[in-house]
Amino acid sequence: MKDRGSIKWTAMMLPEHIQLLNDMWEQKQYKERPILDEQQLEEINMKLHLAIHNNLSIETTYYTKGDYKKLVGKLFKIDTREFFIKIDNDERTKIYLNDILDIKVETF
Repeated sequence: MKDRGSIKWTAMMLPEHIQLLNDMWEQKQYKERPILDEQQLEEINMKLHLAIHNNLSIETTYYTKGDYKKLVGKLFKIDTREFFIKIDNDERTKIYLNDILDIKVETF
């Protein structure tokens, strides 16, 4: 017998109960923002400068809304006054520097 977990009960549940279950599952998937040490921050800084000066593509891992995301593209701008970078992909994506977890420089 194949058990479908809580899916089999959703037909008998009120919409409020389904929403509570969805919220519970979402909270389980929530990830905390990691704290980077100075060495990691300096390494990210060096990779950003290498990429902007040599016009290289980067793969950025960053934190947003309780999850980790990856984005690939050319580094378009580093704004040190407002602490963000812009990556030139389909739409110039803005990522704040304190959200960046890792940078990989694509050297082709």
